[in-house]
Amino acid sequence: MKIEHIALYVNDLEAAKSFFVTYLGGKSNEGYHNKTTNFRSCFISFDDGARLELMNRPEMRDDAKALNRTGYIHVAFSVGSKEKVDELTARLRADGCEVVSGPRTTGDGYYESCVVAIEGNQIEITE
Repeated sequence: MKIEHIALYVNDLEAAKSFFVTYLGGKSNEGYHNKTTNFRSCFISFDDGARLELMNRPEMRDDAKALNRTGYIHVAFSVGSKEKVDELTARLRADGCEVVSGPRTTGDGYYESCVVAIEGNQIEITE
């Protein structure tokens, strides 16, 4: 069994798509638009076969997102090396993303950093 994809509702579909394509090397499909409900979505595919569905619909709730909460808390992306974690973290910080931890080696041995991007959601970058 494998996870087929993860989905994320966003307010700004184009900005979210641009983030995952620009910083994490994803490739976007052309997207889908249901003209009846005005639901929009696109799939971002990554080299290893993982996919992320970005979705938008009118009048969504947009509750505050505390970093320490129940439920899904982050999506982790492996970039291949400690050096690449450092480089991408520095780039994201320079481009205005909030770095909430790292880069660092965690107590369980992962080298990672966590940034808040895409409308208050946390992205983990690991080697």
